[in-house]
Amino acid sequence: MRRVPAVDAQRTALASLQATATSLNKKYAPRAPARTPDREWRSNIGRKLDLSSALLSLSVLVDSGLDHYRGSFQNRWMYLPLGVSAAALAASLLGILDARGKSRVARDGLYGLAALTGAAGLGFHGYNIMKRPGGLSWLNLFYAAPVGAPAALLLAGILGRGAERVRDDEASTILGYPAGEVLGIIASAGLAGTVAEAGLLHFRGAFQNPGMFLPVAVPPAAAGLLTTTLFRPGNILRRAAKLGLRLTALLGFAGVGFHAYGVSRNMGGWRNWSQNILNGPPLPAPPSFTGLALAGLAALALVERNGKASSHD
Repeated sequence: MRRVPAVDAQRTALASLQATATSLNKKYAPRAPARTPDREWRSNIGRKLDLSSALLSLSVLVDSGLDHYRGSFQNRWMYLPLGVSAAALAASLLGILDARGKSRVARDGLYGLAALTGAAGLGFHGYNIMKRPGGLSWLNLFYAAPVGAPAALLLAGILGRGAERVRDDEASTILGYPAGEVLGIIASAGLAGTVAEAGLLHFRGAFQNPGMFLPVAVPPAAAGLLTTTLFRPGNILRRAAKLGLRLTALLGFAGVGFHAYGVSRNMGGWRNWSQNILNGPPLPAPPSFTGLALAGLAALALVERNGKASSHD
């Protein structure tokens, strides 16, 4: 039986239309971003930096909340760091959960707001110290508004923005400089400042417990090794820096236990928690060491990666 010419023409036209539709779908269909090993690795480094920022933001949120509550929120601006640190903490947690490996404008904006608020807080706290009788004196440094909390919020914002830059920039640069070196210097400077505050408060406490010497011994060594590794690379120095940073991270968690024990030694112990938590020692302070140590480890990972990449070129 011979085919009807009209039927053959219809079949040919239908096949042509199907081929055209398939070609258009392949050309214009949305494609998921490729999960290359390099992008996935940079995403993991970004999430580690987000974790660092989260620990610092949490420390600021709780510490500032307690201190400003003790100050009865006499200045309305005292509410601002609580809201900003909570927003930065939320952004950090979202960054930790985000495994897609791309930066987000909203997170970046919140981190920038945290950095600006921390910088402004440093100015406010510095003014609070200088306006007291005696100005810049040991007594005012001991009991006036602490500079550590706004500095920690500033660092949380900077490290969070660093996480977004690492995710978004295949060359892993910040302001044109290698991201590992920039973040390493920031982590070292942050550790130095945190050590200075811990040393000041532990000096006020007369170092009654031998464990009070640990925060002024281990983190400075880790910060020094990290800085040295950035400018004089070597396997032995890098391993020593990693060990020092890991010990510093553990010290941050252990410090919470030490401070909880210190609270229990106040009159009434934990039964009188509502007063003794305000009197200290501050429970939220030690995790700052952990956050900065994690940032230092992430920076070392970036330095190692860039070193291997340059050696292959």
